[in-house]
Amino acid sequence: MGKVYTQSLLAEQRKLWKDQGLTVVFTNGVFDILHRGHIEYLTQARALGGRLIVGMNSDASVKRIKGELRPIVQQEDRAFILSQLVCVDAVSLFDEDTPYNIISLLLPDILVKGADYSLDAIVGKDVVEHAGGKVQTIEFVPDRSTSNIVDTIVSRFGKK
Repeated sequence: MGKVYTQSLLAEQRKLWKDQGLTVVFTNGVFDILHRGHIEYLTQARALGGRLIVGMNSDASVKRIKGELRPIVQQEDRAFILSQLVCVDAVSLFDEDTPYNIISLLLPDILVKGADYSLDAIVGKDVVEHAGGKVQTIEFVPDRSTSNIVDTIVSRFGKK
């Protein structure tokens, strides 16, 4: 799938980018139903550096975090869709509930999360800063979320 990597292959690619002097930005999430909020967030994240890596929760991880009805879109499709975005340079799935292990493996130069997280609550902050990297947040687009889309569908069409 081109830009979809296993974690081990992505670690090799990360090293190549580092050797080329490129600043690597990392963010993560479910990215269940891709919407404007995701695109604006990812575009802003990519603007912070030379490459953007997206860690994406696997289906099993999403079910544990968000419940049995999620994800709506399966991981292979979510990864493919993300990988087709111009602003995304690499996508890799993780099975854990948090991205701590993949962040520790890749040690991005910049770790980014949405502004709904306080800096101290961002998973991986400790390892990124210890390695000399930075952690920052990006504001979300108001009223643009997968939950809002699901709520709209349910309210208009009812549960089936």
